[in-house]
Amino acid sequence: MKEILRFQPILKQTLWGGDKIIPFKRMTESLDNVGESWELSGVDGNESHSADQPSVTLNQLVSEYGERLLGHKNYERFGNEFPLLIKFIDARQNLSIQVHPNDETARRQGKTRGKTEMWYLMESAPGAQLYSGLRQQLTPEQYKAKVADDTICDALSQYAVKEDDVFFLPAGRIHAIGAGCFLAEIQQTSDVTYRIYDFKRRDKDGNYRQLHTKEAAEAIDYTVLPDYRTSYTPRKNVPVRLVDCTYFTTSVYDIDTAVDVEAARLDSFVILIGLKGEGHVRTDGEQQHFAAGDTLLIPAENQRIEVDGQMKFLEVHIA
Repeated sequence: MKEILRFQPILKQTLWGGDKIIPFKRMTESLDNVGESWELSGVDGNESHSADQPSVTLNQLVSEYGERLLGHKNYERFGNEFPLLIKFIDARQNLSIQVHPNDETARRQGKTRGKTEMWYLMESAPGAQLYSGLRQQLTPEQYKAKVADDTICDALSQYAVKEDDVFFLPAGRIHAIGAGCFLAEIQQTSDVTYRIYDFKRRDKDGNYRQLHTKEAAEAIDYTVLPDYRTSYTPRKNVPVRLVDCTYFTTSVYDIDTAVDVEAARLDSFVILIGLKGEGHVRTDGEQQHFAAGDTLLIPAENQRIEVDGQMKFLEVHIA
């Protein structure tokens, strides 16, 4: 098994997609309306394929190498399915208002698992905004009434966003990506999404898209918080912890010299997501170029990861 693994991106063409992903990833494909690039995925029907061995999927590598790839505790917990889904998302239009259930609610509703996720904003359009969380207390009945009378957005916290903003979205938190947002998304391996509201938009056949009002009412966390943006203090050449939850731990590095990635000493795989600039990644036996737009998977059996250059990147693992 290679010490630094790369995978072919899965590009999703959507009506709401923008034009940032293709140049960001330095591709030559002539594609319109690319909304998402799935960088690492074990989702059934959308599995990532190795860049070096295109016939081999991410989950096949997990099945073959087990704890050497995931780490002992992670392999016991997740088995032969890679536990995280990594995306870049580029929104030219507002996406629908959504919520994801937690694991318990998802299983009760006949799903395999829920979805907790986070967003890291990259260079987005001036005036870009998003929704995250409730700004007023609602009961499930009041929520349903606001969906029915088109006032649900009035009950949501809306944020003007800029590069380097972070939002943690535990399962149950209502959210939506707004027009002009360009971001990296880290989430559980799950594709369960309940659409709450879609701004009365119609599809090509003139029909409203399906809403999941009942399922969403059961999934929403109705807690109201004063602020849903994740606060952190940027620092140079050291990891800055952004999110630490049972599903993933994420730190951001902003470097202009060589640094050791501390997570390499843990019993976990490590994911590196390039945000800006370029440099190199070194393990004990391998070196690769690493730049904005790259997503690298480094197996748990590696005990040393060094990154150098002038760049900003995310590091993700499961403690």
